[in-house]
Amino acid sequence: MIKNWKKLGFAATTASALLLAACADDADTTEDTESTETEETTANVGEGQEVNLAYVLWDSEIASTHVLGEVFEDLGYEVSLTALDNAIMWESVANGETDAMVSAWLPGTHEEQYNQYADSMDHVGTNLEGAAIGMVVPAYMDVDSIEDLSDEADQTVTGIEAGAGVVAASEEAVETYDNLSDWNVQTSSSGAMATALSQAYQNEEEIVVTGWSPHWKFSAYDLKYLEDPQGVYGEAETIDTFAREGLSEDMPEVYQVLENFFWTTEDMEEVMLEIQEGAEPEDAARNWVDANEDVVSEWTAGLTE
Repeated sequence: MIKNWKKLGFAATTASALLLAACADDADTTEDTESTETEETTANVGEGQEVNLAYVLWDSEIASTHVLGEVFEDLGYEVSLTALDNAIMWESVANGETDAMVSAWLPGTHEEQYNQYADSMDHVGTNLEGAAIGMVVPAYMDVDSIEDLSDEADQTVTGIEAGAGVVAASEEAVETYDNLSDWNVQTSSSGAMATALSQAYQNEEEIVVTGWSPHWKFSAYDLKYLEDPQGVYGEAETIDTFAREGLSEDMPEVYQVLENFFWTTEDMEEVMLEIQEGAEPEDAARNWVDANEDVVSEWTAGLTE
């Protein structure tokens, strides 16, 4: 009889153990399911909706737009990044052809475009502070002010695209400063300017370029802005975000991220320098996003929890 009770006890114990194991398995399965559902919810905030960001082909704006594009892709959006000339970028957002851009340099660089298009779009906010434009030279050159220039660099300011704010300001500087009466601003492209600067720097040759910061060149080379006593280039600027009218109603989550999007000069230059050193823009952006989850979580607050 005792043996039978022992057998019954053993059977009961075994059954209990199996029941507990089954419950544990169910709990694990439930937990895994909930985890998967959470991950799917996080990844599908956008539910495949299309987001089209416009940008100008400046190193700074390539960096910022690709970083934001990676963030939106992580939220489940289909993202298109559209590179345009500066004026057309503004026009595309104002006309609703693209959803937003994070590339507005204010108040000076894009003053003309702001005055023309700002009333037809939403000014979302500032995404970077402390931006600047001006004439830039290698630190080894023996000039510190625009007024010091005489016959350096073949009396040429190497510029970027015609129509860019920094080019317009440089053309104004040539007209404003008496010592620059024989100078000219040579327009090209951002890439061509960077190549000319790199070659001159390596050979310790004189060169004057249209410059702006944030830009990777300040991390790669020892450069300096020339003082601007006449104030042609203005004070420090901000880089701002604009969206098409109606975006806040059509895609409130997208608008929320755009409102929260804010980073530093150091952040941007880190991405720019990696691109300059050979990384694809999307890869450099991905690396930054993965390494700065705390910052990104502030931009996506409430959407990934």
